[in-house]
Amino acid sequence: MSEVDRLLETTRAGLARLTPQQAHDAAKGGALVIDTRTAAQRARQGELPGALVVDRTVLEWRLDPTCPHRIPEALPGTRVVVLCRQGYSSSLAAVSLRSLGVDATDVIGGVEAWAAAGLPLHTGPADVRE
Repeated sequence: MSEVDRLLETTRAGLARLTPQQAHDAAKGGALVIDTRTAAQRARQGELPGALVVDRTVLEWRLDPTCPHRIPEALPGTRVVVLCRQGYSSSLAAVSLRSLGVDATDVIGGVEAWAAAGLPLHTGPADVRE
């Protein structure tokens, strides 16, 4: 097993990851859905309705409620659900956010599993936050 696979295994042990349907339900219940996929991935797969697109390189700054560079939606106590293409980098991102005190998790299988579950996607535009 590679070191990154070990890291991912350890990371996921501390997460209560969601199925795509659970994530969809969480969004309906007020969770903040964050899409970290690239523009090219979103163009191929579709956009997640209601999700905010936040580049992985600035994710912690935008979602830390104590940071002056946060997005307005990043309020204390807000549940955050992170999605990526396949559910790998989103696990690492969710744990990083949790280390900042954010109630964060991710989706098993990412957007690929979301689409396979028949959950909604659209052609855009995305709500991109820089």
